Amino acid sequence: MLAFLLVAAVSAGTTAALTYREARNAVLQTAQDTAVTSFREHVETTAFALPVLGGDDLDELLRDIARKGKPHPWVVFAEYGSVRASSGENPVSTVITPELRRAARSPHGSFERVVKDGVPYLTIAMPMVFKASPDSELPSGLVLYAVMRMTDEQVNVDALLMAGRDGALPGLAVSLIPGLIAARSVLRPVRKLREAALHMGSGRLDTRIPVRGSDELADLARTFNKSAGQLEHSVRELREAEERARRFASDVSHELRTPLAGMLAVTEVLDEDADGLDADTARAVRLVSAETGKLAVLVEDLMEISRFDARAAELNADEVDVAEAIRKTLNHRHWTDDRIRTELPDGIRARLDPRRFDVVIANLVGNALRHGGAPVTVRLRTEPRSPGPHVLIADVVDSGPGIRPEALPHIFDRFYKADAARTRSAGSGLGLAITLENVKLHGGTIYAGNRPGGGAVFAVEIPLHVEGEGAGG
Repeated sequence: MLAFLLVAAVSAGTTAALTYREARNAVLQTAQDTAVTSFREHVETTAFALPVLGGDDLDELLRDIARKGKPHPWVVFAEYGSVRASSGENPVSTVITPELRRAARSPHGSFERVVKDGVPYLTIAMPMVFKASPDSELPSGLVLYAVMRMTDEQVNVDALLMAGRDGALPGLAVSLIPGLIAARSVLRPVRKLREAALHMGSGRLDTRIPVRGSDELADLARTFNKSAGQLEHSVRELREAEERARRFASDVSHELRTPLAGMLAVTEVLDEDADGLDADTARAVRLVSAETGKLAVLVEDLMEISRFDARAAELNADEVDVAEAIRKTLNHRHWTDDRIRTELPDGIRARLDPRRFDVVIANLVGNALRHGGAPVTVRLRTEPRSPGPHVLIADVVDSGPGIRPEALPHIFDRFYKADAARTRSAGSGLGLAITLENVKLHGGTIYAGNRPGGGAVFAVEIPLHVEGEGAGG
């Protein structure tokens, strides 16, 4: 639109300027040629007695020439040595310039346009000469000057300027109409494409653009609709596959719980009698018992993840003493030896789901003991946030080698193993993923990193005042 207006303005301005220049030159040239030709004829047909002595006769002669001025009256001045005369009141003109006086030495005379006090004048210089022969002329020393006001021509020129301006502005205004139509024809499809892209980004994959015409914008709309259809189909297939995978994991977990319960009961009995068996049988019994326990943990974790995926996990919040809740978690799992260090100030209370917070702390401490190094430090504190409420921060810091930089972005992924060589471990591979989901359910965040001196750090931040605790997650 701006480019169109610029071209229209330049075109209108250029046309008006050229028209004005040509008309102005024509007006001034006509008046100038008429005045110069007329003055030359009158000077050539007027007889002067030389030497010029001045007096009333000279003044009357100059007034006679002035009365014959065309196209407007003149004021005629005569200069001869020290003699100065004119047809007007002043014998000397303030309009005649030194440049014109120097140009008057030419036998053919000269002229010049001058603006004095805002008034335009035409000044003409015409020397008197003697014809010594048909091919030579001798200056007499007498120079006549004609000064003519060009006020009327200036009025006409100003009128031309006004006409050019008044003609250019409406033309520019009229050019806006096709400009707006052209811009609208381009911008409307682009605006619809932008709105469709925003709808697609917000998840409305059934968004389509109406196609009109057969130009490039119509082709773009068709391409967008085709791409949107393919994307919608692909996303639908992915969602269906994801839903089938979640349903499969949930169904398998449910189906495995009953036989696993029976297997756990059997392995407990076998564990009790393992000491009375021979060495190989006892070793096999303990291996079956351990693997059955791992399988039971994996099934429970899969069911928990399935509840998060199905948005069925609920937060049953209650006001708890956070330090006491962490101590119960450590005591329940017998993490009370010198492998665990705590910095748990009393008096910090928050609305938490005790069961889920217990899972968060237990998973982080267990992960630090298995994959980090003792001692493991559990710290508790609160910090202000601006804007927003204070946050509860629980840090779990181990003394191991830390987390490799390439593993940090994936540390909370399901079944991710930071050590590719570690194909088997005591955990299910879902502990940190479940921890992340439980923290999110509390409206908080969790961060993983490394200390400068070595060791991994996990920091849980939970707002101390969360609206809507107890609602479904």
